Amino acid sequence: MIIDSRAYARAGLLGNPSDGYFGKTLSLSIKNFGAHILLYQSPELVIEQQEADLNTFRNIYQLRDTVSLIGYNGGIPIIKAAIKKFCDHCDASGIRLSNKNFTIRYHSSIPRQVGLAGSSAIIIATLKALMQFYDIEIPKHILANIALRAETEEMGINAGLQDRVIQSYEGCVHMDFNKAQMDEHGYGVYTPLDPNLLPKLYMAYKTNLSKVSGKVLNEIRSKYDKGDEHTISTLTTIANLADQGAEAIRAGNHELLGQLINANFDNRCKIMSISDSNMELVNTARNCGASASFTGSGGAIIGIYQDDEMLKRLVYSLKKINARVIKPYII
Repeated sequence: MIIDSRAYARAGLLGNPSDGYFGKTLSLSIKNFGAHILLYQSPELVIEQQEADLNTFRNIYQLRDTVSLIGYNGGIPIIKAAIKKFCDHCDASGIRLSNKNFTIRYHSSIPRQVGLAGSSAIIIATLKALMQFYDIEIPKHILANIALRAETEEMGINAGLQDRVIQSYEGCVHMDFNKAQMDEHGYGVYTPLDPNLLPKLYMAYKTNLSKVSGKVLNEIRSKYDKGDEHTISTLTTIANLADQGAEAIRAGNHELLGQLINANFDNRCKIMSISDSNMELVNTARNCGASASFTGSGGAIIGIYQDDEMLKRLVYSLKKINARVIKPYII
């Protein structure tokens, strides 16, 4: 039997990046892009190499460009971390895994390092495949925690729960990570919203703006850990936008939702540096009349457009700065 498992890209609509600081977020699962895992039983445990894992290059320039785009590691370390944490969870839960091995193969269509949660998608898809292979049920909120620990504890990546939660639940989810809840339970309060209530959304991304999200978020983490009042206050403001956004979606108030999306980015600018290229991406979209904010750590934006004419302006204007526009398919 061949197990086919998938997890999809994530777009943070509101509240990002407060999820790592006992905040709140509103996130979407984007089916346009995804991570794909194939797993089947085999005599030995094998993780197949893909293009991102190869160490043979045409020349020194390809090596440089590859490292700039995907870093020094491909997908194999991510899958190893996911398998280890799956095994750790089973041990801690008293679950005895059957004595059988597997071969695992991965593929991802998620643009790398532009704030669409490509790494966590590979981890979630791997965990789902392992659950099916070993016939084990793991609740979605626990699955998200295992995925987060794979990145933070095994790979040393600065990350929060938001990406892993939306990739476990899918659809549109409001997440509340308040300290009392997290201290008592170790996970947040997750409330799905009907994606059919969402307005017309667009996404745009530039692959040449790729960056490692953990490094970007280190700037905020350093200020937060030092007790910087401005940073803490701004993160609280950003978190509250997620609550307001959930109410706006339920009420069908798309104009307010667009204002909140803009406010999320504007507040983020107060506590972290934004590159000129990323500012160009946001400002170009806003000049077309659309709202715009980062989907994650930069390189991709999401917002509301009013009609097909505005969408055409977005496609035309953003293409001139080498950005691709898509209509997100939300599952």
